[in-house]
Order: sequence, then structure tokens, then C-alpha cells
Amino acid sequence: MARRKLPRFEYNSQSENVIERGKELYTTIKGKWREKYFKNGNPIVLELACGKGEYTVGLAQVYPNKNFIGIDIKGDRIARGSKRANDLLLKNVAFLRTPMVFLEEFFEENEVDEIWLIHPDPQPRDKEERKRLTNPKYLNLFNKILKIDGLFFFKTDNFPLFEYSLITIPKEFEILRQTTDLYNSELINEHFGIETHYEKLFVSKGYKINYLAAKSLKKG
Repeated sequence: MARRKLPRFEYNSQSENVIERGKELYTTIKGKWREKYFKNGNPIVLELACGKGEYTVGLAQVYPNKNFIGIDIKGDRIARGSKRANDLLLKNVAFLRTPMVFLEEFFEENEVDEIWLIHPDPQPRDKEERKRLTNPKYLNLFNKILKIDGLFFFKTDNFPLFEYSLITIPKEFEILRQTTDLYNSELINEHFGIETHYEKLFVSKGYKINYLAAKSLKKG
């Protein structure tokens, strides 16, 4: 398994759209994504725990006038998204390899316009609550880097995680709309037919997809 990952790690090291430890931008990009990487003033959108970057790449195709950054700690997964973006010649895509807990090292307050959190690990056991990406600690961090009235989108097949998140999210965000059955909801058009590998798998097994859109509660 490790040997199969090595070519992907090498790919990341050579790919300009991957920012990771050892590259100059890794320590200088904070607050300067538009200036140093994208070279434009367009909105910045993050996909957190992006995995293979299906949403990062998919949304970048839908919105060529927005800048998309997929963030994950797994280099072998990021390499797949990076290659797809490169194959599609997408210039509005970047990937950042870092744990979510270090986001403030890469983004200034109010630097980000939107955040997408798509099928994160539900961390189902009670003792794992602090690792859930809709834990209050993480939500506060996301809110800090979002601009005033910045948008937060959350999607999960795990209903217990969704229930938990309906309690934690309103402490930092105003929920604008929600559904516990996205595929049979009028909100389905908000996803442009973009599905992750695991979402296709879960839907084929009969799981419902939970979704919400929210807005930062920060006061201007």
C-alpha cells in the first residue's frame, strides 16, 4: 500500500496546485491567496476534508470566477484531485495539505467567502466528539476565517452526525435551509450533480443524504 502511494506523493511535490510542507507558499500564503496563488480578486471557497477533491474540482468547473481550495491531510488523496484539476487545465483550483486544526496558519480572519464540508468522518463514538468537524471548536475556527455573512455548506449521509450538527452549528451560523433527504428535495439543484465516491456508494445502499446551508453569525 505504501509503495502505491509514493508516486502520488512525488506528484504532489511537483504539482504547482498542491501547497504542502517544504514548498515556499506553505509558510507565506496566509492572507495572500488571491495575490500570490490565484492572481485575481475572486471569492475564495474551501472544501474541508476534501479527500479526492471531487467537490473542489466539480465546483471549480461550475464557477470559473471563484477560487477553490481543497484541504486534507492525506497526500495520496489530494494527488488525485490535483491531477484531475491539472488534466482539466483548471487555474482556479489549489490543494492545501494540512490538518484542519491549523487553518488559522493559512487563512486570515475574513479571508474566505464559502466553506463546504462534504461527508466528513462522523467520528461516531462519544469519546471522538472533539474530532468531529462540526464540533464547536472547529465551527468557531471556520467562522473566524469566513467573511461577514460568509456561507457554510454541510452534507453527510450520517444522520446522528447531522442531528449533532443541528445543535452545534447554530452557535456560530444561522441555518438558512436544510433537508434530511437531499435527493428528494428541491435543494438538490444546489449540488450540480456532483457526488463523491462514497456518496454514490451510500446512496446505492439506500442511505439518505442530509444537507444544510448556513450563514456566518459574525456581526459587522
